Amino acid sequence: MRITEAARRLGTSPRMLRYREALGLLPATGAGAGGHRRFGEPELRAVALALALEKRYDIGPAELAFGLRVLAEPEVQARVRELGERIGRVSAPRARALDFEQEKALRLLRRR
Repeated sequence: MRITEAARRLGTSPRMLRYREALGLLPATGAGAGGHRRFGEPELRAVALALALEKRYDIGPAELAFGLRVLAEPEVQARVRELGERIGRVSAPRARALDFEQEKALRLLRRR
């Protein structure tokens, strides 16, 4: 279906769907005759999920797009984690040396 029909079914506007596409929130779709976008059920379900997430967590499309970027890009994820640690919203990961020592002690206890 074309973007106008997809927007109507989703309860949004074609302009908002184009905005979501620019943010990377729409899956790639096939182009129909004349280069117009075509939306199928998988695309509609993806947009509907994004809309539901935005409503549930009271966020906008740009915030959701950034969340996806954090999940997809390790460097961005590391910088956001660093910020979270500095402001006390995210706890620092446990030190690996302590994990090793704990695992070693547990192995020794199991042998006895």
